[in-house]
Amino acid sequence: MKTTKPLRYVVASVLLTGALLGQVLAAEPVRGKVIEVKNTESYTYLLLKVGKADTWVAVGLSKVKAGDTVTVENPMEMKNFESKSLKKTFPSILFGTLAGEGADAAKVQVAGSGSAAAPLDVKVSKAAGPNGHTVADVVSNAEALNNKSVEVHAKVVKVNSGIMGKNWVHLRDGSGKAEDGSNDILVTTKAETTVGSTVTAVGLVRTNKDFGSGYSYKVMLEDVNFKP
Repeated sequence: MKTTKPLRYVVASVLLTGALLGQVLAAEPVRGKVIEVKNTESYTYLLLKVGKADTWVAVGLSKVKAGDTVTVENPMEMKNFESKSLKKTFPSILFGTLAGEGADAAKVQVAGSGSAAAPLDVKVSKAAGPNGHTVADVVSNAEALNNKSVEVHAKVVKVNSGIMGKNWVHLRDGSGKAEDGSNDILVTTKAETTVGSTVTAVGLVRTNKDFGSGYSYKVMLEDVNFKP
């Protein structure tokens, strides 16, 4: 029986290939009108009109239809990608996740392929104990906390799984400001979680992390575990 790899494995391959060969585009969102839709068991392939160009993108299985206008976040290019299901080779295709009205219309995501942000009215109490910090605390005091263990009690607002052997999770607790990015922190972990879950993340603060191909972060948490 023919099987299709989950989108997270394809994205991981794109990241690793891009890091080595420089084929990953800067992660700027792509917005366009849907011209054509091709669904497989696991993915939705969309031909978008982006400006004057026609651009193929692949996202988690969705209910997007021709005529919709969608935004694709974290687009990553792969050249000469062959889809066994469609029996088609794309000279260039972008893999990413739906955002905005496209994600709201779809409400369908492949498990682990990444997901849209949770509602913004997040309010979570600070973690107890001497190592407890709010998201804004960690972002604002990153240099002082660098390489130190902290605990952050927050809500999961976005998950991208299986990239470079880790799950990439965004946390918010209601502290900080969107204007300066102090309301959101990225953590990497091997633990599983889902958008909307409230967790206590325990991990090491890292500053100025650069993974190449335009993926750099002023502050993040690494080697995170989630306390029960």
